[in-house]
Amino acid sequence: MKKQMAFMVNSKKCIGCYSCAMACKNQYHQEVDVVWRNLVPLEKEDYPHNDRAFYSLACNHCATPICVEVCPVQAHVKREKDGIVVHSSDKCIYCRACIEECSYGASKDNKVLERAEKCSMCVERIDAGLKPACVQGCPTKALTLVELSELNDKDAVQYPAGFGKHTDLNPSTRFKVASVPELVMTKKDS
Repeated sequence: MKKQMAFMVNSKKCIGCYSCAMACKNQYHQEVDVVWRNLVPLEKEDYPHNDRAFYSLACNHCATPICVEVCPVQAHVKREKDGIVVHSSDKCIYCRACIEECSYGASKDNKVLERAEKCSMCVERIDAGLKPACVQGCPTKALTLVELSELNDKDAVQYPAGFGKHTDLNPSTRFKVASVPELVMTKKDS
């Protein structure tokens, strides 16, 4: 198996604090309406306990990325050495093909700068031996970085409830699904 870096989203640990999204925003200073990483609460039909489970979502760095396939100027490139899908904004001609074709909505429309943008997994930080900003910013370690060929976690799933199943893209993101919250009682509650 080729090396493939991936985000691991642990919904059992996520507290919905948005630190991951804010760390990304602080690292790259995207325009006001451009968000590369977002925290998505699970819908009631996927998880019955309101505001208790979240997915931290950005680009999935797919095994077969449609953005790489449709980009006419190679602004999207999948790196051989680690599977990260890198986007070079300076090459973008704003044809919007990646924005329209990505089933996960990872390519974002920067109308101010007239270009597509997306998470490149903080490739410059990874190359310097650092963690992506979102991973480093997560206070509960609910968002981590894993190498898929080394992942031996039986609880890790690729397509949890509430996450689109696009097998043709083969997204690298993995999830640990939220469990039912435990009721904690003290002697005073009895």
